[in-house]
Amino acid sequence: MKIYQSDQIKNIALVGGAKSGKTTLAEAMLFEGGSIKRRGSIEEKNTVSDYRDIELDKENSVVTTVMHTVYGGKKINIIDTPGTASYVGEVVTALNVVDTALLVVDAHEGLNVGVELAWRNTSRLNVPTVFVINQIDHEKAKFDETLTQLQNAYGDKVTLAQYPVNQGTEFDTVIDLVYMKQIKYQKGGGDAEITDIPDSEKEKAEELQKLLIEAAAEGSEELMEIYFENDTLTIEQLREGIRLGIAHRKYFPVFITSAKECIGAGRILEFIALSAPRPARSPRMTKDGTKEYNSNREDNPTLFVFKTEIEPHVGEVAYFRVYGGEITEGMDMINTCKGSKERLSQLLVSNGKTRDKVTKLMAGDIGAAIKLKSVHSSDTLSDPDHKDIKLERIVYPPHKYSVAIKAKNSTDDEKMGLLLHEMHNSDPSFGVNYSRELKQLILTGMGEQHINIAKWFFDNIHKIEFDFITPKIPYRETITKSAKANYKHKKQSGGSGQFGEVYMLIQPYTEGYSHPSDLNVRKTEEYNLEWGGKLMLHNCIVGGAIDARFIPAILKGINERMEEGPLTGSYARDIVVYIYDGKMHAVDSNEISFKLAGRHAFSTAFKNAKPKIMEPIYDVEVFVPEEMMGSVMTDLQGRRAIIMGMGAEGHYQKISAKVPLAEMDRYSTSLSSLTSGRGNFIMSYDEYKAVPSDVQKELLKKYEEEEAKNED
Repeated sequence: MKIYQSDQIKNIALVGGAKSGKTTLAEAMLFEGGSIKRRGSIEEKNTVSDYRDIELDKENSVVTTVMHTVYGGKKINIIDTPGTASYVGEVVTALNVVDTALLVVDAHEGLNVGVELAWRNTSRLNVPTVFVINQIDHEKAKFDETLTQLQNAYGDKVTLAQYPVNQGTEFDTVIDLVYMKQIKYQKGGGDAEITDIPDSEKEKAEELQKLLIEAAAEGSEELMEIYFENDTLTIEQLREGIRLGIAHRKYFPVFITSAKECIGAGRILEFIALSAPRPARSPRMTKDGTKEYNSNREDNPTLFVFKTEIEPHVGEVAYFRVYGGEITEGMDMINTCKGSKERLSQLLVSNGKTRDKVTKLMAGDIGAAIKLKSVHSSDTLSDPDHKDIKLERIVYPPHKYSVAIKAKNSTDDEKMGLLLHEMHNSDPSFGVNYSRELKQLILTGMGEQHINIAKWFFDNIHKIEFDFITPKIPYRETITKSAKANYKHKKQSGGSGQFGEVYMLIQPYTEGYSHPSDLNVRKTEEYNLEWGGKLMLHNCIVGGAIDARFIPAILKGINERMEEGPLTGSYARDIVVYIYDGKMHAVDSNEISFKLAGRHAFSTAFKNAKPKIMEPIYDVEVFVPEEMMGSVMTDLQGRRAIIMGMGAEGHYQKISAKVPLAEMDRYSTSLSSLTSGRGNFIMSYDEYKAVPSDVQKELLKKYEEEEAKNED
């Protein structure tokens, strides 16, 4: 296969809402570029992009797919992404390594939450964006309304590069405002008929082209001066202005297609080849911020692995972008994130599951490798002379959905754990960890559909029976007043026995707290607890009532009880402990005796100190259409939410609230149901606050019942 230089490469991602036609558009682009001889379809389950078993089963994109075609002498790498909000991690992965996003909008649906979500990610990652209004051939296509929605939401920099002459089922003709020509397409592909703009469209076309030229002129001061002087731009100047405007996100052109009928895909490819930003426009910084890699052939060989995937009969495939130098087959490299050596025994370029061998890839290109030893997403590979180079890792949005998972057969536990970690390595937005606190294996993801990927694989591929369980809530326990307690541990069973007695006082920890006036503090130890909060231990023993060598054992007993709080078994925090008296025996006292005495004394004092259960509170931002605000706010208030504010964001309304984590179970599913899939939300931890008294009573009752059941 031909080796393409950096200035002959363009990298794009297809993003947008579900069912907007991204996969079908990818198919049309591959067909127009000659990469495939026949277009597949979602219905026939034979597209290049959706080839995995799970995608064929669901008839929907689930994973990013890397493809490429050639048009106008340029190699165009295409990454097709899922449109469902639950798979936003795949979108973020793609946007981190492309130079342009094609944001595909359904002409029938218009501006929906999928478009909003894609736009927010392109904005956050500063990715140049081109709008493609697709499905102009739908019988209910609303091109003018969709354009108005986009311009109202994202500003007048959303500017037409084309518009349809005859939208609807008969759609086949567009007016191209760059060329100022009418283009009539054959349905299904083939050569288009290019003619002068008819008189009936001339005035409209000239007005719209003027807006296009004005937008392009803002690409640079030089072009602006030319425009002021001549009141127009040449087609070469127009293209340059468009290219600069796109690269700096000052201009967002709008193209139109019917991907299903292969109308407009070739024109989009031509536009990308001529006007989309080059790889050099999308640098990647090193993690320490000391160097910027901008796809320069003169830099040392450096590649960034943006995705790994395990495929049947192939093994692990690592997809990467070359950010510096050139990569050759058989090259030895260093995984700078792990320190391991890797050999690129084969270099591949992908079109879905079809991969072709190449001998070399230049800076800016996207490729794949197999049979690497220890490479995962966000790893950097560099030449052995630059083993300290680490490129910035991909940052994913916070998780929104979590479940606990447990194999029905304990013999499957280890296998299930390994498989889940493989899934995380392939998709880092999918999280898996064992919570020592909750004693549960927790899966986290971007939504219920995202989590259900695991379910699909376990049900259909690995044949492991398991249960999804509502995760426990990581409550905290603390106290609200001081209390005293003592405990004597005494055991005699022949030979040396066990004896230890401890007197203690506990009080709540607050900044600047005061010691009790009747106690003389001899030594203070401060502990920052790994689960948050503090434990302050004060030794007030006088007269040798307890030998100093037994104080660590008492502390160990206290820590054991704090790790499994007396109320619900949750972590305890923010407590001050005073050890002020006790007794010991010259023969029978030992560490185990004082550990048990300290544990029981602490537990008794804790229960007498007006204990309180604390729950995690999350900041939640919900994005919904204005007409759905009422039902969403009612639902939030039913979840004990405190509404903090409301305001507009783009075409949607934003509700800000503080909500207990205990009330957020399955919220992504509920919100989707309330808003017909148009709502979206993000959440992040804020603080711990005391639960209401009625909730505390329920929690205590539930814990007592569970303890009694375990004893039986």
